Formats: sequence, C-alpha cells, structure tokens
Amino acid sequence: MNNGKSRVSVFENAYLTIESLFFGYFGFFLINSLSMAILDGRALAKAIRQELADQVSVLAAEQKRSPHLAAVLVGDDPASQAYVRNKVRSCEKVGFQSTLIRKPGTISQAELMAIVQQLNADDSIDGFIVQLPLPKHLDDTEITLAIDPAKDVDGFHPVNIGRMAQGLPCYIPATPLGIMEMLKRYNIDTQGKEVVVVGRSNIVGTPMSILLSRKGNPGNATVTMCHSRTQDLAAHVRRADIVVAAIGRPAFITADMIKPGAVVIDVGINRVDAPETDKGYKLIGDVDYKVIAPQARWITPVPGGVGQLTVVSLLMNTLRAYRKEVYP
Repeated sequence: MNNGKSRVSVFENAYLTIESLFFGYFGFFLINSLSMAILDGRALAKAIRQELADQVSVLAAEQKRSPHLAAVLVGDDPASQAYVRNKVRSCEKVGFQSTLIRKPGTISQAELMAIVQQLNADDSIDGFIVQLPLPKHLDDTEITLAIDPAKDVDGFHPVNIGRMAQGLPCYIPATPLGIMEMLKRYNIDTQGKEVVVVGRSNIVGTPMSILLSRKGNPGNATVTMCHSRTQDLAAHVRRADIVVAAIGRPAFITADMIKPGAVVIDVGINRVDAPETDKGYKLIGDVDYKVIAPQARWITPVPGGVGQLTVVSLLMNTLRAYRKEVYP
C-alpha cells in the first residue's frame, strides 16, 4: 500500500512539475508578448500642450500677459535650425510669446555674451536658451555660466544642476524632465528598481542618474550609469528593470542586453542612410527597437517617443519661470 501511494505521489509530482514548466514558460511568453506597450511621447506631448494652452487661456481671462521664451540661434546647423523652429511653433500652439534671435556663425564671443546679458536684463522675457552646439570658436561653457539661473529654462547652469542634485526647486534639463513626466504619467514604478543609464552627458545621462536616485516619485531607484569605458556593459544593462539609452549610437542596445519585461527608454535620435525612403534616410534610436520591443514591458519608439517631450518640457520650465516658482 505504501509503495502504491509512493508511486502515485511520484506521478503527481512529475505531472505538476511538467504543468508548471509548460504554463510557466508559455505563460511568461504570452504575458510579455501581449503586454508590451508603447510609451507614446507624441500623445503625451499633445496632452501637455493642451494643459499649457488652458493655463494661458486663464491668464488671458485675467488680462495678464502670456509667458515669453526667447531662443538664440548661431550659425546654420540644420539640426539646430529644425529644433529651434519646432520650439517657436510649439510656443505658438500653446499661446506663449516667442522671440528668435538669429546670428551668423562668425559672431564673436563678446558679441554673443552681450546678447546674453541683454536677455538677462529684459524683464519681458521669462526664460531663454542659447541653442547648442555653438561654432567651434565660441566657448559654450562661458555662455552657459553667463545665463541668469532664473532664466535658464534649459536647466544647464551649474546652479540649477546643483539644486537638482540636492532636491531643491530648479529647472530640470528638458529631456530628463520629459522622461520623468512620462514615467509619472504612465505610472511606471521606479521604487527600488534597478535602473541602468547608458550615457553620461550633462544634458541627459548625468541628470537622469541623479533624478531617478533621488527621493520622490519617480525616483528611489538604484541607479548605475554606464559609459564608453564601462567594462562588460551588457552585463550591467541585462540586470536592469529600467534602461535609459542615451549614448548616441544607432541600435547600440541589442536584444540580448535586455531582460524580458524591462522598461526601455530610448533617448537616441540617429540619422541613418535609407535609400528605400523618399528622404534617403530614417531616424532610429540607440535601441534595436524591432527585436527588443516584443520582450519589453514598456518601450519608447523613435521617432514619437522621448524627443516629442523635449520641447514641451522647455515650455513647462518657461511657465515655471513666468510664475517665479523656482526663483521668487
């Protein structure tokens, strides 16, 4: 009798083991295949623009002026021209005032510094940016340091970076601010999560590592920042619950580097040849989207992801400057 019960127990355990493996494997596959979702930056940017436009309407009803953003564009870099043009267009959509100051690439450092000082002193302008990169003969660090932190809506001044690091009110750089807004509005849990930021630029990588490790929501994550000198980068990325790719290399992050169910934030916008298209090129991110998307829980597309939020985040900073929320 005991031998019979033992044999039944063995068969039952074997069946349960096979059943567990079968449903565990295929259940995992189905969950990750069916639950992958797009972090739609285009739709989110549209919603935020509407919120900003509604606030401008309130100001108009109160007979108050609208926020005013100025941009300084030096030279004829096509990418910079397109970006600034997008900023001006976005201001028009939400009802902000905008001023575009164009200067030739031959402008001197002293002339550009004088423009910065004029904008600092102009009370009708709430915030302004000097579009980067600048021509090589100009010192962009000196220009950044000359901008009044209270008008530094790009969030690049060391005063704002320092305040951000300490969790004080500040202007957060536009792309990281957009990512944080995306994580918050899509209810992406970052508490205690392993986050790997690939890239250490002062514009994206470094601010993201600070923001996600701070107390708050989003935040409270365990953050690793990787870069070109990181050894065995793939091993670091592979353990991440959330990956922020901002390295500026097309399709650098491959499928074998992403664990199933991870959240993938692709900051890269890389122009690559595509003879089959009308333009002869296409834009792709730092992530190999087609192969990674099926195994990710959430992922941003390129285009249509993070890039859509960069300009709208600049407008959010401008509204804060108008209201003197950071520097009363």
